Amino acid sequence: MNISIDVKENEKLVEIKVSGEIDAYTAPKLRENLFPLAEKEGVQMVVNLSDVSYMDSTGLGVFVGVFKNVRANNGEFKIVGLSERLKRLFEITGLADIIDINSQIEGGVQ
Repeated sequence: MNISIDVKENEKLVEIKVSGEIDAYTAPKLRENLFPLAEKEGVQMVVNLSDVSYMDSTGLGVFVGVFKNVRANNGEFKIVGLSERLKRLFEITGLADIIDINSQIEGGVQ
């Protein structure tokens, strides 16, 4: 169970590319990397999950927490590159209605 997190910061824009699996074992590392970035005032965070093969409810919890922190600091939070399976996970839980999940990658994170 490995996870790789690549962060690119450019002024207010933070692009994060996550690879691997997000579960109870790897979620703490994800949280540790994302939460400090979510505290920045006006941050525009884009998380690319195109290389994530698996995610459970622990991962969803991390993204909900990050989303709340970003919004509390007047920022924007977006998830791109979701596989159909992950997109369905966000839809079933109702998170697709509150978090911007765009299955297409619109420039930026590759």
